[in-house]
Amino acid sequence: MTLPPHAQAGVCLHLSSLPGTGGIGTLGQVARNFVDTLVAMNQSVWQFLPTGPTAYGDSPYQPLSSFAGNEMLIDMDELVQRGLLAAGEIEALHALPVSRVDYGALIPLKRKLLALAANRFAQRAGTALQADYEGFVQTHNALWLHDYAMYRLLKTRHQEQAWPTWQPEFVHRETDALRRIEQRDAALLEAVKVQQFLFHHQWHTLRAYAHAHGVQLFGDMPIYIALDSADAWANRALLQVNADGEPRCLAGVPPDYFSADGQLWGNPLYDWDYQARTGYRWWIERLRHAETLKDLIRIDHFRGFQAYWSVPAGAATARDGHWETGPGDAVFDAIRAAIGELPLVAEDLGLITPEVDALRHRQQLPGMRVLQFDVAGEHFDLDSISANTVCYTGTHDNDTTAGWFHGSTDDPRPAVEILALQQHALAHTGGQAQTIHHDLIRLAYASQARLAVVPLQDFLGLGSEARLNTPGQTGGNWQWRVQAEQLDEALMQGASAMTGAAGRGRR
Repeated sequence: MTLPPHAQAGVCLHLSSLPGTGGIGTLGQVARNFVDTLVAMNQSVWQFLPTGPTAYGDSPYQPLSSFAGNEMLIDMDELVQRGLLAAGEIEALHALPVSRVDYGALIPLKRKLLALAANRFAQRAGTALQADYEGFVQTHNALWLHDYAMYRLLKTRHQEQAWPTWQPEFVHRETDALRRIEQRDAALLEAVKVQQFLFHHQWHTLRAYAHAHGVQLFGDMPIYIALDSADAWANRALLQVNADGEPRCLAGVPPDYFSADGQLWGNPLYDWDYQARTGYRWWIERLRHAETLKDLIRIDHFRGFQAYWSVPAGAATARDGHWETGPGDAVFDAIRAAIGELPLVAEDLGLITPEVDALRHRQQLPGMRVLQFDVAGEHFDLDSISANTVCYTGTHDNDTTAGWFHGSTDDPRPAVEILALQQHALAHTGGQAQTIHHDLIRLAYASQARLAVVPLQDFLGLGSEARLNTPGQTGGNWQWRVQAEQLDEALMQGASAMTGAAGRGRR
């Protein structure tokens, strides 16, 4: 899917934020119910965040794998229906909070249940499911699945520490050491693979349901991978790291108006020369795999493909970095030659140079606009938003529109700054303070952008208490969940009317 030829609308809600019991949103009936909600809201697209397995800080943007799925999103009621678990075994899971995700309580409990289900799979799964599993293991998933299983097993054996701190024979992937693990712990490795199969099986059921109801799935892809990931452990030649896994340089962005020291993200940088010599094979396989899960993919930090900020390892801040030339057209040309049309949206926010714009235009990729940024200033021209754009009221890194506009008791922004953006926002939307969330949605819908995406929190008019992520804040993120009673007729009818009136309704 590229952007549609006619104007459409979508909702952003991460899967973990779906309502229901079990401690976290899942890929089961609650996800299919949300597809039904989107249909009733007159929406054609569901956007969500990266779906890889999370680790430190529970961030979807630092996954343990670029290919694996987050096992915490597996629906456990469906495992009961398949006979892999008993109803009584998941009672403790259903006792977890429904208003937020308590990762500390959720993860150890769900891991035990998933291991139990995986160990029973060979005896209790039906013939059809067993055949599906064999196909899953033997197809293109073989490129990543075994390495991921080894990585997760060894990470557990090393008390969840990052792989560069493991025993040297495992850091260096010595053949004899890995073979001993394969022989001694075959059942444990198989259990990891089964859990991945269960995730992907439930995912494809959800995707088929979404497609049958005219809803396209729109996912996020971080440009960089985490050092502590199966990708880095198994493919360190992709990165600017030494044989021990120590990065030579780290990713970030330079100092700007928002940060005097810049931002030091800590991800290892790619060795683009090596990737070019291999024909960008890893990127091709990454996109090929992503296409099996999603219809449209927003690639984060697109400007890093044109030029990226390189910070020497050990630097205290990003101030010490410098610009390096990225791969430019070459990586996208290679991907297109291998898989065809690129189902990508470029995240081109921040300080974007003419060279970055030129790269995006040459590759014919849609860009992004975020109205919270645009309408906060005195000068804004709605006609500056082109058709080949995805227009947002806000993103997962923004406060909700109501929280952004009204502020909160612990808001770090000066009152004069909030007052100024309020004045500008009201002038640009022609709306009122009490309806600013709907006024900003209407403004997005009035743009030429062929796709307008709105966080569910903005349709609901929720304040800062519903914010999903605060960049730079290490705790308390990714926990918000919508409640089932909030997805009511008033929401669906109001959203449907607004979307239809703007000519963005389902077709």
